[in-house]
Amino acid sequence: MTKREFLALSVGAGVGLGKTRALFAQQAVAVEPQTDPKQVRSRMAKTTKLFKSPPGYPNGIAAAPEGLWIAEQKLAGPQVARYHVPEAKSLSENAWLVDWNGKVLKTVTTPSRNTSGMAYGGGYIWMCANAPPEGVFQVDMNSRLVSHRQIPLGPKNDGGGCHGAFWHEGKLWIASLRLRGILRVDPTSWEPEFFIPFYDAPGRDRYHGIAWDNGTIWLVTGNDSHRFAEGRPGLVRYDAATGKVLETVDFAPGSADPHGLAMHDGALIASDAGAHPGWPINDSPTSGWIFRIDLV
Repeated sequence: MTKREFLALSVGAGVGLGKTRALFAQQAVAVEPQTDPKQVRSRMAKTTKLFKSPPGYPNGIAAAPEGLWIAEQKLAGPQVARYHVPEAKSLSENAWLVDWNGKVLKTVTTPSRNTSGMAYGGGYIWMCANAPPEGVFQVDMNSRLVSHRQIPLGPKNDGGGCHGAFWHEGKLWIASLRLRGILRVDPTSWEPEFFIPFYDAPGRDRYHGIAWDNGTIWLVTGNDSHRFAEGRPGLVRYDAATGKVLETVDFAPGSADPHGLAMHDGALIASDAGAHPGWPINDSPTSGWIFRIDLV
């Protein structure tokens, strides 16, 4: 499918309007009616702290056979004034591979900025920027930049921000803020292949990390809030083949604040970056922690 064909399908189905549930594949388009929240299963979750990340703001995460990759997020430019933090001495952002006790096994340096999503696959780290120059940075294990490309279907030099990513069976999935949905791309050709719009859950307009779970996709959601005490994090689970919303999850009061998301040994793992939009810096009591999400 060419970009022109994909755009034509997107416009026809109303992508980005938030009024329809549309699913785009290379050969066909299926449009589902708006999901009735009353018909969606709802569950609760609690969180359990596992270990503290390396110093900084740990945002995107990705599971690997050796452990867990953690993307460093740095605050720079206007964010420094907004959060009242010192300007970083270096704008390079690291990807740390840690074991399941939090010990750093490897560090990869990347040119990503305000990293808010990451994936690991094909022998590379994929760092997703949420600040200029935006885009997805493909970096090898020797900190060599292989490619820097914008999220498809947008301006050439600014495809918008990203809040999550994962790698599955040779494909890269991206939580695109501009498109307001989860986009699957071919990592070699960079052609868009599949799209699932974000679910308009009542009172949940914050979208973050994504993770693959046995044919389904989990997405972190949240409400518009000004401090940890007001936060209401959640999850949405989609059927990866149809885009249908399968269930939503609310977190028990006092749970850790999820940003990055990954699946490891059948358990959802998340990170609390400590830099939550609209909150004072490190307002969450679990800022900087990696934690497990337990569905109850």
